[in-house]
Amino acid sequence: MPHDIKIPALGESVTGGQIAKWHFKNGDFVKTGDILLTLETDKVAAEVTAETSGTLTIGRQPGDDVSIGDVVGQIAEGAAPPAEKAPETPKPAPEATPIPKAAEKPSNITEFKVVPKPEPTPAPDAKVSASPEGRITRKKMTPLRKKIADQLVSAQRTAAILTTFNECDMSNVMALRSKLQDSFVARNGVKLGFMSFFIKAVVEALKAVPQINVRVEGDEIVHQHYFDIGVAVGTERGLIVPVLRDADQKGFAELEKDILGYAAKAKEGKLQVSDLTGGVFTISNGGVYGSLLSTPIINPPQSAILGMHSIQQRPIAVDGQVVIRPMMNLALSYDHRVVDGKEAVTFLIRVKDCIENPARMLVGA
Repeated sequence: MPHDIKIPALGESVTGGQIAKWHFKNGDFVKTGDILLTLETDKVAAEVTAETSGTLTIGRQPGDDVSIGDVVGQIAEGAAPPAEKAPETPKPAPEATPIPKAAEKPSNITEFKVVPKPEPTPAPDAKVSASPEGRITRKKMTPLRKKIADQLVSAQRTAAILTTFNECDMSNVMALRSKLQDSFVARNGVKLGFMSFFIKAVVEALKAVPQINVRVEGDEIVHQHYFDIGVAVGTERGLIVPVLRDADQKGFAELEKDILGYAAKAKEGKLQVSDLTGGVFTISNGGVYGSLLSTPIINPPQSAILGMHSIQQRPIAVDGQVVIRPMMNLALSYDHRVVDGKEAVTFLIRVKDCIENPARMLVGA
């Protein structure tokens, strides 16, 4: 009896997605637990596995939009796997025609002309259409990309977004990181990066300016007394924001391990919906792509986001002298409906102070 392949429930806020690809062909024999297809949702990529063994019949194609509970194929239970083919006896190679060299006497060495077999041309993606002239192509937007677009437009439309800027001298963080790196790696098995310093700095700033740690629900302002910090990560599927839970209670090593763990899960497409929800504040590091300055967009329903940028050697004035220092531009975008300019500037200055004096974060000063 055929067994229906249905799109499973993937989380309370996920209603469907788009079939990204099938991992088997129509008519293939599959076993219980095999990954049949990858489903793109507006939050994560999910894998649908076989619940029984048998012959696969594909009903819906890559690029099709599907909802929870939709039947996308069937497995004919109990069907035997295809028998292995007996090894074929190699056919004798056709005799090559010797090509005699002009003005040469016959010898024991003969040249042969070898004509390589042309490679088959791969079939084009059925879901990508090209114009006859080949000047443009069209490809359906993935659910995640549509969700990102909707959120960004919604944030711009509903929040009164304003951005304030500052810069910080990275000298002390870089010196401390260089000094402790070897012992940190030996003890914890991970490298000490800049992001953990900024996460800790943001936590200190949220404690100092709790008006930033709020969200708007209707006509109410909800104050949050915990520190789940989102870190924006760019992937091939788009921008996602995994959340580091209780960042105030974790040390630098725990934060670095969490960041690496989320990066690995994102690369493998194994992030869960729960990994991406519940953050109170987001940090976005455009500096890894070379960005010098930007105005990051708030991640709703949060009220603020910090943008990090490239570290550049720049001349600055220190004690009346011009010196060259590694400087980073910082940008804080915030919702002016609930956050006043004084609070935003005070928050950003606190982040700057923590980064320029990292020892304070270690001793809680």
